[in-house]
Amino acid sequence: MNFRKYLVPIAGLSLLVFAWNQYGWQGVAAVSGAIVMFLLLHFNRTMAVLRRAANRPIGYVDSAVMLNAKLKPGVNLMHVMALTRSLGELKTPKDEQPELYRWTDGGGSWVDAEFMDGKLRQWTLTRPDPAAAQAEPSDQPPAP
Repeated sequence: MNFRKYLVPIAGLSLLVFAWNQYGWQGVAAVSGAIVMFLLLHFNRTMAVLRRAANRPIGYVDSAVMLNAKLKPGVNLMHVMALTRSLGELKTPKDEQPELYRWTDGGGSWVDAEFMDGKLRQWTLTRPDPAAAQAEPSDQPPAP
């Protein structure tokens, strides 16, 4: 069970109770101001990530290899969106766990990332086969 979603509100309420017991209304005002600042900072970061992602194609990343090197298990989807500056292309049906997102670069490589409850569980990098790319016929005549 995910206790983190309960832990933060309980910690906030505990701080408010402590502030009331120690400093009265002045303490409650100070702690309330700190909590509001904390919430505004997180809201601002979320909006900045989404604003950057809105200006890029869905599922596009500059370099899939670099994304693969920067990923770590346990990071959330918002962190990966901040790294890629793009929304991932959802490959599984909506609201089904685990969620599979794909980010593709201009060279044809892609990273498939699997998220369980919003946390990165595993990912794979797939690169195109260079031999298959050379075997494709070209529009230019052969060199003499």
